[in-house]
Amino acid sequence: MADQTRFEGTDSYIATDDLKVAVDAAVTLRRPLLVKGEPGTGKTVLATEVAKAIGAPLIEWNVKSTTKAQQGLYEYDAVARLRDGQLGDERVHDISNYIKKGKLWEAFTSPELPVLLIDEIDKADIEFPNDLLQELDRMSFDVYETHETITAAERPIVVITSNNEKELPDAFLRRCFFHYIKFPDRETMQAIIDVHFPGIQKTLVAKAMDVFYEIREVPGLKKKPSTSELLDWLKLLLNEDMPLDVLQDANPNSAIPPLHGALLKNEQDVMLFERLAFMARRQP
Repeated sequence: MADQTRFEGTDSYIATDDLKVAVDAAVTLRRPLLVKGEPGTGKTVLATEVAKAIGAPLIEWNVKSTTKAQQGLYEYDAVARLRDGQLGDERVHDISNYIKKGKLWEAFTSPELPVLLIDEIDKADIEFPNDLLQELDRMSFDVYETHETITAAERPIVVITSNNEKELPDAFLRRCFFHYIKFPDRETMQAIIDVHFPGIQKTLVAKAMDVFYEIREVPGLKKKPSTSELLDWLKLLLNEDMPLDVLQDANPNSAIPPLHGALLKNEQDVMLFERLAFMARRQP
């Protein structure tokens, strides 16, 4: 990969210059790229687009609160082996029949250099990142039940995402190349919209973005709308053929935005906007 062209984003993914630099640096160093940022800023999609850009297979490990690091290596199903033994199944004599390969195993033994996505690493137990340190450093691990060692012929490209729900251990952070994806400014957001809605009316986009960025600045908002929610909102506005004057009057301080369910995702924020609109109407 180091010899291939530098990451420039793709036709469907707008990458800022600092993000391109971060991807290239992580690939050059062959260190995991740790990506943080607000939900909806394209952290997870980044791995997909990097894989697409370099023609590499993508291996996804979606981390949950119950996920253990060992599951990324392999799992040994002793219960199934015991059951098969009681039933006299011949498979029981080969312990490898009861070894389930994890995502790291898949990545290490992939016939093509893959992109490995470890998504939302901060959802797991605090020890989860530390438990992966040795394997990510050595790019190998032992399968004790079969007495074999799984070693990567070449370091896979690793992208790790975090929503900052938990602080990650310092020892883990030292082994990563870090990048924070800032929320898109208007120019970048315009480029993203142009990718998803080519030829869309510029006046509509300008007014919709005015409302969108004003909403994000409202004090006390529990969940700021993200890029994906703006795209959903635009799609609805286009589908409903919303008149521009409706958006012109959709100041968050005086009126709740049309089709606000695409932008506001909890009742507290809806009630906040209703209160703002009510107070604005009462003012002379």
